[in-house]
Amino acid sequence: MLQRLKAALSRAAWKFYRQSDAAAMKSAEKKKKFKLGLTHFNSRRFFEAHEIWEEIWLVEAEPEKTFLQGLIQLAAAYHHYERGNPDGTESLLASGIVKLSRFPEHHQGLSIGELRAASKQWARLLGERKDPGSARLPRIESRKVGTSNPSRTR
Repeated sequence: MLQRLKAALSRAAWKFYRQSDAAAMKSAEKKKKFKLGLTHFNSRRFFEAHEIWEEIWLVEAEPEKTFLQGLIQLAAAYHHYERGNPDGTESLLASGIVKLSRFPEHHQGLSIGELRAASKQWARLLGERKDPGSARLPRIESRKVGTSNPSRTR
């Protein structure tokens, strides 16, 4: 009986190890995909950014799930702009801004406050039936080294 108990514990430990290892790989894969999404966004490949971030969003837990959804909505908004749909752009910008307003100015090493501000300006101009112009499409900038991390904005 003791032998069976040891064997069962050994199988359980091995299963736990394999699951932990798989989770670590998932984490590394999520980071890689997140960075790829940033590259797509900053290269104005908004549809691709939306698609790659959505893969992560499907398996992510809160609060990062909401953060990703905000980024996805902004990417989709700018994709709509490029496809000539200003109403869709404005609607998705509003949704994405609301989601990202739950996060601090700097989150995951990114200047989310700057992205929110640029997106708000876009939404305001579209609401006034003005074209912000593709030259003003925002980028998601990395947080500058040596800046402080302000408290959460609400």
